[in-house]
Amino acid sequence: MSYSQEDTICAIATAQGGAIGVIRVSGSHAIAYTSSIFRPIKAGKKLEDCQPYSLTYGSIINEEGELVDEVMVSLYKSPHSYTGEDSTEIACHGSSYILQQVIQLLIKQGCRLAQPGEYTQRAFLNGKMDLSQAEAVADLIAASSAATHRLAMNQMRGGFSQKLTELRDELLKFTALIELELDFSDHEDIEFADRTELQSLASHIEQVIAHLVDSFEVGNAIKHGVPVAIIGETNAGKSTLLNALLGEERAIVSEISGTTRDVIEDTINIQGITFRFIDTAGIRQTTDEIESMGIERTFQKIDQASIVLWMLDATCAVRQYIELEAQILPLCKDKQLILVYNKEDLSADLPTPTAGCQHIAISAKKGSHLDELRQLLVQCAHLPEITQADVIVTNARHYEALTHALEAIRRVQQGMDMNISGDFLAQDIRECIHHLSDIVGEVTTDNTLQFIFKHFCVGK
Repeated sequence: MSYSQEDTICAIATAQGGAIGVIRVSGSHAIAYTSSIFRPIKAGKKLEDCQPYSLTYGSIINEEGELVDEVMVSLYKSPHSYTGEDSTEIACHGSSYILQQVIQLLIKQGCRLAQPGEYTQRAFLNGKMDLSQAEAVADLIAASSAATHRLAMNQMRGGFSQKLTELRDELLKFTALIELELDFSDHEDIEFADRTELQSLASHIEQVIAHLVDSFEVGNAIKHGVPVAIIGETNAGKSTLLNALLGEERAIVSEISGTTRDVIEDTINIQGITFRFIDTAGIRQTTDEIESMGIERTFQKIDQASIVLWMLDATCAVRQYIELEAQILPLCKDKQLILVYNKEDLSADLPTPTAGCQHIAISAKKGSHLDELRQLLVQCAHLPEITQADVIVTNARHYEALTHALEAIRRVQQGMDMNISGDFLAQDIRECIHHLSDIVGEVTTDNTLQFIFKHFCVGK
């Protein structure tokens, strides 16, 4: 079912259960519809006559003339509002009954319920923000650490958009030089655009785009958490460690071998960094089909992890290390591997760790040396200190578009090395500009917009 942007929409903008609830109304009839159910405390004063960016105290009255609630109404007039439309925000008591009563009254006046993300989508369509800024709104709401908050704030305030604008300006300059070359290429007595300048400009653009593409690995870790796989033999203490780090009984702990048969994931914030811990099935020889599937997933998760915690029972660590090193070490070649000797209070001889491998002795059950392990995790994450001025790619859609833009500008460089015609170079330059423009929504399809905004909450 399609909806018109001309409709006036309403939705609850706050989470249920709070002391205060806010209902947002936006559209050409937002003020009139709100006014029809609102009675200012000051007699004779209409909401339409109030100054924009003002708060008006009054009552919401139902069709029978009964008082629903005493509220504060904020007033915004086009184009100076979040959506760029006339808007109101009704702040009432947080009772779900009151909120639903107000919504029903607004719908009876002519409003319809907003779709997920429709307020932000209207802000984008009305030119209040570009698409990358709109996507940053969702990231800001979902921010769970200082780093994710800073990156989302930078993007929402236009830091990423500014970087893309600078790139497109450089590409337009490149295009102008190519056109100059084409205009005068038939005149031998006139010097056309210097290829050396074109090559220098293309090299600069390639370096900037490549840097943004490379930043996605860090950005993805910051946004979704640094993936940490906890692996080892059965009953090495993997689930006990996960529970200890999370501070809750997230995984089942039992003396029975093979209790964990599937992957269990959860996140924790350590010193402002989000870590996504993955508790895996214990590695051992087994004829149990379900357990075997869990062990296979263990090896898959090692491949996906940035940090691997190899849990070794300190009472038999040498045996466990020798038996599993041929399976585990090759998979951890390009990863941060930490050997965790569990049950350190019962430890016997410990194996000599692989060169360059971190190691620590703990007791997951007693909680000893967990702070040292947390510190070691932070060191192994190798994440840079993030400020609101940093431009780091965190969005997979942006990463894909930048990857295509990088391929296009590299074709331009290859074409210049081969001394091909300027009109062929211009085609690749236009493709590069197209992919950068797609990020900010200048060439984005309706299907892409629907996909992006359907993941927003209704009130945003």
